[in-house]
Amino acid sequence: MSITFKKREKERARQEKAKEKEAERARRKTEKPVRAPGEAGEDPDIAGIVPGPQPQLED
Repeated sequence: MSITFKKREKERARQEKAKEKEAERARRKTEKPVRAPGEAGEDPDIAGIVPGPQPQLED
């Protein structure tokens, strides 16, 4: 085998792999569920917290 042929085969394999990766990205993008902003739900760690000054604690 000549060096040129090996280089050509290597480049062809690289292009094929890149094409497969792009197809996989496109497939995942179409399967990804579309969510409205804020639809993810409330974080239970910060549920009920009100922004701004907090009331004074009574000791």
